[in-house]
Amino acid sequence: MLIRPPARLTRARAATGLVAALTALTAVAGPVAAPALADQVRGSQSRVLRTLGVDAAWRVTRGAGATVAVLDSGVDPRHHDLAGSVVTGPDYTAGANPRGVAPRRLHGTYMASLIAGHGHGPGRSEGVIGVAPAARILSVRVILEDDEPGFRAFNSEARYEDVLARGIRHAVDRGADVVNMSISKDRPTRRERAAIRYAISKGVVLVAAAGNDGAGRRDGPYSYPASLPGVISVAAADRGLRKASFSNRNSLVLVAAPGVDILGAGPGDQYWLGRGTSQAAALVSGVAALIKSRHPRMSPAMVAQALAAGATRRASGAYDPGTGFGVVNAGRALAEAGRLASHRHTATGAGVQDPDLPVAAEAGPPPPVRVVHRDTGAISLYGGVALAASGCAAAALTALVVLLRRARRRREHVEIHEPLADRRQRAPT
Repeated sequence: MLIRPPARLTRARAATGLVAALTALTAVAGPVAAPALADQVRGSQSRVLRTLGVDAAWRVTRGAGATVAVLDSGVDPRHHDLAGSVVTGPDYTAGANPRGVAPRRLHGTYMASLIAGHGHGPGRSEGVIGVAPAARILSVRVILEDDEPGFRAFNSEARYEDVLARGIRHAVDRGADVVNMSISKDRPTRRERAAIRYAISKGVVLVAAAGNDGAGRRDGPYSYPASLPGVISVAAADRGLRKASFSNRNSLVLVAAPGVDILGAGPGDQYWLGRGTSQAAALVSGVAALIKSRHPRMSPAMVAQALAAGATRRASGAYDPGTGFGVVNAGRALAEAGRLASHRHTATGAGVQDPDLPVAAEAGPPPPVRVVHRDTGAISLYGGVALAASGCAAAALTALVVLLRRARRRREHVEIHEPLADRRQRAPT
C-alpha cells in the first residue's frame, strides 16, 4: 500500500544563503531567532512568488473564505506563520505509532505554509507567505513521515488501506473547497475512487502530486491519486521552468509549478528547504484556493480549465507530458476564471449545472442531463400537434397506396380484354 509524501526536505541553514532554523518558542525566553533571519525567509521566496504571478492575483483576492484541506502528515497549528488559520481534523493513522509517540507533522506543516502561510511580525512581513495567505487550512492526518516508528506498520496493515478515502470524505463534509494531496502511491483502492467521485460531485477541487520517480526515465510511472480522473496532477518545474529531473512525465500531468529549492515552514517555528512534486502541488492548491475564493460556485472542471488556460507555456505552446499545459500563473488563472464565470452555465462533474443553483447533493456523479424546468403545457401542445401531423401523414400514405393499387388493376384489365374485342371485330360474318 506504500503511501508517502513525494518530497525531499532539508533544514534550512544560514550556510546555504537562506536562514537558520528557528528554535521553538519558550515561555521564558520567547523567540530566540533574530527578525533579520525571518526577513531572509521572505526574500528567498521572491523567485517562486514572481514565477506564480501572485502580485496580480492578490490585487483581486488573497483567498479569504476558501478552505484547503491538507491531507498529509499533520500540521502544526502553533507555527507563527500559520497560527489562527489551521483547524485540526482527525488522525486516521492513529495506532500505527507506539503509544506516547507524537506525530512529527513536518511534511504537512511545510505544505500548509506554501498554501496559506501568512507570515508574522510587523505587517506580517517576516516568515513564509503562502499563495493564498487569507485562506484557512483543514489538517487531516492520513500519512506518517518516513522516519516515524510506525511507518512500516502503517504501510502494511489492512486497517489503514483506505485512510485517504476517509480523509477525502471528511474534508468534503467539513466544507473544504480544495483538497491538497501531496502524497503518492502505486495504485488506488475502490473506496478512493468512490471518494474522489463524491468530492467532485460536491464541487470540491482535488490537487495531487504527480510523483518523483521520473529521474532517468523518458516516461515516468503513473502515481495515485494524481492519475485518477478528475484530479489535477501537478508536475515540478525547475528554475528554468522545465520539467525537474525527478518529476514524473506522463500524459495525465495537467500543469506544473516550481518544485526545486522551495522554502517552507516546519513544526516548532522552523524553516525547511526542499524539492519535489509535493511542493508544486501545494502551490497549485493555493492558486485553486484563490479561484474558489473569488468564484466559490465554480466547478472543479472549470477551475482546472482556468489553471491550464492561464499557465505559462513554452515557446512551442504545445502540451508537454512533463509540464502539462505549462507552469501555473495565479494572476492569469484568476483572469481566465473570471472569463469562464461569465458564461451562463458551468459544468459540475459529468452534468450541467446553473451557477445560481446549489451543487447537486447526491453522493454519486450527477446525471448526464439536468432538467431545470419542464413546461408541461408546451409539451402537451406540441405533442398533440405532432400526433395529429403523424395521423395525417399516415392517412395520406394509405390513400396513396390504395390509389396506386386501383390504377395497377385497371391497367391490367385493359391489357387483357382489349385484344379479345379486336379479334371479334375482325371475324367473318
